[in-house]
Amino acid sequence: MFDKKKTVLQEEPNKMAENQESVPSEDNINSTNETIDNNDIVGEDDTLIEKDIVSDEEKLKAEVVTLNDKFIRLYAEFDNYKRRTQKERVDLLKTANKEIILAMLPVLDDFERAEKALAGSTDVAAVKEGITIVHNKLKNILGQKGLTEMEALGQSFDADVHEAITSVPSPSNENKGKVIDQMEKGYLLNDKVIRFAKVIIGA
Repeated sequence: MFDKKKTVLQEEPNKMAENQESVPSEDNINSTNETIDNNDIVGEDDTLIEKDIVSDEEKLKAEVVTLNDKFIRLYAEFDNYKRRTQKERVDLLKTANKEIILAMLPVLDDFERAEKALAGSTDVAAVKEGITIVHNKLKNILGQKGLTEMEALGQSFDADVHEAITSVPSPSNENKGKVIDQMEKGYLLNDKVIRFAKVIIGA
């Protein structure tokens, strides 16, 4: 009898232990709930990330469209500017000499009057004086526009402003390597050479 009771008593604790193992504990329940909640949160995060990516792509596309529009406008403006400046340059070249021509017209008028006077004049002195006046007037007008004559005679030869035609034996040692004669005057326009002086050098 006692053996049967012992057996029953031994079996009951084992059954209780099995029942306890089959019933989930609070820790297991909480762990399961946390796993479910975490899965839900991960899913929501993925959705938010996808939405952010789509939003960034839309912003980039809009920015590309805006920049492309600005580039097209800027290119069109530059093209118009280039055409306008090119036309202005051509117009400027056509009228660049207008000012100097207008300044020279009075000299041309003086020459025409001198020709008429020469036709019936026998006074050489008067003719010479008239030519001198016109010549000086022309020089003054050109001087006002920045034209100056080079001083070449007696100067040391300078290849930057002189063009040597030939060289001749120098009459003295002092004139060696210097300009002893000038075949054609040289001119500067605003201190820049526009025509070299053609000279003869002493050797």
